[in-house]
Amino acid sequence: MSGHGTPIPMTSARSGPLKGEARVPGDKSISHRSLILGAMAIGETRITGLLEGEDVLDTAKAMRAFGAEVNDLGDGEWSVHGIGVGGFAEPSQVIDCGNSGTGVRLIMGAMATQPITATFTGDASLNKRPMGRVTDPLAEFGAQSFGRSGGRLPMTIVGAREPVPVRYVVPVPSAQVKSAVLLAGLNAPGKTVVIEKEATRDHTERMLQGFGAELSVAETDEGREITLTGQPELSPQAIAVPRDPSSAAFPVCAALIVEGSEITVPGVSQNPTRNGLYTTLVEMGADITFENPREEGGEPVADLRVRASLTNGIEVPTDRAPSMIDEYPILAVVAALSEGTTTMRGIKELRVKECDRIDAMARGLEACGVRIEEDEDSLIVHGLGRGGVPGGATCESHLDHRIAMAFMVLGMASQKPVSVDDGAPIATSFPVFEPLMAELGAQIRRDNR
Repeated sequence: MSGHGTPIPMTSARSGPLKGEARVPGDKSISHRSLILGAMAIGETRITGLLEGEDVLDTAKAMRAFGAEVNDLGDGEWSVHGIGVGGFAEPSQVIDCGNSGTGVRLIMGAMATQPITATFTGDASLNKRPMGRVTDPLAEFGAQSFGRSGGRLPMTIVGAREPVPVRYVVPVPSAQVKSAVLLAGLNAPGKTVVIEKEATRDHTERMLQGFGAELSVAETDEGREITLTGQPELSPQAIAVPRDPSSAAFPVCAALIVEGSEITVPGVSQNPTRNGLYTTLVEMGADITFENPREEGGEPVADLRVRASLTNGIEVPTDRAPSMIDEYPILAVVAALSEGTTTMRGIKELRVKECDRIDAMARGLEACGVRIEEDEDSLIVHGLGRGGVPGGATCESHLDHRIAMAFMVLGMASQKPVSVDDGAPIATSFPVFEPLMAELGAQIRRDNR
């Protein structure tokens, strides 16, 4: 069952050629950060193209609860009247972050060095996810956390009254952990240093610099070292949110595997810390061209033109995982319809996402007739070629939006329809997924039970 209401069973059937333009929503990562940093600036930040999915709307509600004025101006345009670094008020109610691991971890970081207390919860999926990876470094600033066993929500964070700056080496590649530490460092005196051994998405660093924070990045023997000077006065910004490459992955991959398809996806972020999937697809033989490259809101973007392609299995470089960690479920679908074997290693982070995504994809693909191998840190898909996947199964979404969408894409090119037990979580990140795919020609229906 979805944590946001009644389950919505869905079925996807074999589609004719997909055609047209897919205007996918704004980037989820940048949308979260725009609201949070807008709330920590002094004055009005204007945001256009904000993703209006449930995850981001929950972050907007949270910023209101901490005292910022957040207004929906219509057509994806939002206004945030910030209250400054260190200006958060103590919320009167529990902060419900719904399904969003990004939202809750970043907000915890933002409030952890302020002398306030806040309690966080989420839906059934989020409340199973570990928070220790964030609360451990926040404790070094002086914050205290009290949650359920295993460091899980609901959890109360008591912010540090006299925070101290920290030097923190991120133990696993995680943009959420890195960003939480940087946001906490904003209200700590002196310099907070974060070191990551493998580069992860850098939206927080880019946006902090855009808001006027003093931040530098250097490559050292330890890794990528980010130094932030605390207690700045952040200046409000005008932010144009580029389209989300993680959401774009679904229509892009659908067009690749449905014979005769050709679509365009305008204005997709080409941030090099986010485009690992597209590099991988091209290596597999995908016909994708990147047109009209430009910069919007401090982020590189391009228009994608995608044509149906015969793809081949490859071994995905392990060091590419941080730049495409959310895209492995849909890559597994393309792999199933490719010739040969696709090997994905270095992906144990998928086991602590909205669900255990390695297990969810493995079990669903097996049910659809695909041979899978897996271990704790890898997934190997033995492809059956275009049109070779039998399908015909009902797969569990496990309250995970990306798992649900991945199996809906699989159904578009399988011999028999593919169903999911609950497509409701799709609304957390891609609320227009169904009408957008239908306009391209996909056959997706909601099943009445």
